[in-house]
Amino acid sequence: MFHSSGDPGSPNDPCGNRRAVGLRGPLVAVAVLAMALVGCAGDDSATGADGTSAPDAEGPVELVTYDAYVLDEDAAATFADEEDREISVLQQGDAGSMTARAVLSAGNPEGDVLFGVDNTLLTRALDAELFEPLPEEILDLVPEEYRVDGPGGDTVVAIDSGQVCVNADTAWFAKNSLEVPSSLEDLTDERYRGLLVTQNAAASSPGLAFVLGTIAHFGEDDWQDYWKRLVENEVRVAADWSDAYEAAYTVSGGDRPLVVSYGSSPPAEVFYSEGERTEPQSEVIEATCTEQVEYAGVLVGTQRPEAARALVAFLLSDENQRSIPLANFVFPIRDVETPEVFERFAVKAVDPLRLDPDEIAANRDRWTEQWRAIAG
Repeated sequence: MFHSSGDPGSPNDPCGNRRAVGLRGPLVAVAVLAMALVGCAGDDSATGADGTSAPDAEGPVELVTYDAYVLDEDAAATFADEEDREISVLQQGDAGSMTARAVLSAGNPEGDVLFGVDNTLLTRALDAELFEPLPEEILDLVPEEYRVDGPGGDTVVAIDSGQVCVNADTAWFAKNSLEVPSSLEDLTDERYRGLLVTQNAAASSPGLAFVLGTIAHFGEDDWQDYWKRLVENEVRVAADWSDAYEAAYTVSGGDRPLVVSYGSSPPAEVFYSEGERTEPQSEVIEATCTEQVEYAGVLVGTQRPEAARALVAFLLSDENQRSIPLANFVFPIRDVETPEVFERFAVKAVDPLRLDPDEIAANRDRWTEQWRAIAG
C-alpha cells in the first residue's frame, strides 16, 4: 500500500496538443457505476449562485496526461457511447513536466482528469492538493495493495503498474561479441562505455525512477559516486522516454544498445512487427528494475466534475484495463486477462528496487538536484 505524506487537503464533496477520442463501441458494465456517480456534488466551481449543484460544462471531458500515453480508441468509444461525451486527450510532455505544470495551475486546471502521476511524484501532487476526493465506489475498484493511505489518499486511484528497467539490444551485443550486462555495477564497466541512454531525472518519470533505483541499491552514501562513474562511462541523458527509446535506442534505429525503459517494453517489439518478429530483440536486465505505479484523479476546479468522476471510473473498467497492456505496455492494476504476447514477453522482477514513499517525499528534490549537478 502507498502511504502519502503532507498536510491533509481541504474538505471537499464527500462523493468525492488536444485530440478527441470516441464515438463507437459496445456498452460496458462501468456505465452502471458512472450513472451512480451522477448525483455526487462537485467542488465550488460547479455550484450555482443558489448553492445548488450546477450542471457540468458542455464539451468533451479533458484528460491531462503525458505524451507517450495511448488511449485505446475502442474503449474510449464505449465511454463516448455511454456518457454521450467524448474524451479529449491533452498531452503535456513527460510525466514530470505534466505534474509540475499541474501544480502550477492548481485550482485552475487545464483539464478535468489527470492521469500519469507516478509513485515517485505522487506526494508532490497530493501536497499541492490537486485532486478532489473520490467516492468509495471508485476507490473500491482498486486492489487493496495499491490503495493510497494517509492524507489525500482518497483523491487518487492506481490505474497501472510497471517496472522501470534497463533494456538491452541482444542482437547488437551478439554482433559485437559482447556479453549483455547483468547488474547496475556492470553499467560502469569500460566494456559498456557509451552504450547506455537514460532520461532526465528532473523532468522524466522513468528517469527519476531509475535514479531512485540506484539510491535504493547503493544507499545514501554511495549513489552519487555511482552516477559519477556512469558519467565517466559516457552515459547519455535524453530529455524523456521517447527521445531515449524511440530515437537513441539501437532497436529503434539509434546508436545506444542499452536504454532505460520498462520490463514490459519487449512485447511491443513483437506486437508492432506485423508478424515479422516472433520474439523480442530486447532483453530486460532484471537486477536494474524499479517499481512504478501510475495514478489518476479528478482535478480540483474542474467544470465537469460528474463527467470527470465517470472518466476515472472508466479508466478502471474491465474494458479499459484489458486494453492497457497493448496500448501502453504496462500492467493493468486490476486482475483482468492480458494478451498472450504480453504474458510471454513482459518481465516483472520478483524483487524490484524500491524506496519507501515517505523517504522519496522527504528527499526527492534534494536527490534530484544532486543528480543534476552530476549528470544533468
